[in-house]
Amino acid sequence: MPMIDVYAVEGTFGDKHALAKDLAAAVMKWEQVPNLALFRNNTAAFIHELAADSLSNVVGETTYVRVQVLTPVGVLDRTKQLGVVKELTDIVAAAAGDPTLTDRTWVLLTESPEGGWGVNGHANTGADLTAAARAELAAVAQKPAK
Repeated sequence: MPMIDVYAVEGTFGDKHALAKDLAAAVMKWEQVPNLALFRNNTAAFIHELAADSLSNVVGETTYVRVQVLTPVGVLDRTKQLGVVKELTDIVAAAAGDPTLTDRTWVLLTESPEGGWGVNGHANTGADLTAAARAELAAVAQKPAK
């Protein structure tokens, strides 16, 4: 159930909605969670456009993108970390139409502390999220096939 924040200078991306959707789908895939409404509806990306004078490296360049991914603690092992960083970097560069942007895209992986993942007014623990997923899986399994 990650939250993804992307920060870039205005005009970097043409279709921000498609970018947000692609990033959310990629992180959900790397988390390897079941395709449940619980996860689909609570995995989202936010695209933040900055004025050109709001970003700079030491020499004054502004063509950078920062992607911050917040997940519950322990969701991404090392293999998943490597995969999600590579895929998000590639998605960002493709969305910008600039393959060289991979060199200037920073992906930060951040973990929410146990009990620090709030949804629907409740601070969830990993056990809470697991129980909610199991309940939804059980409800899906009980529905008659069409």
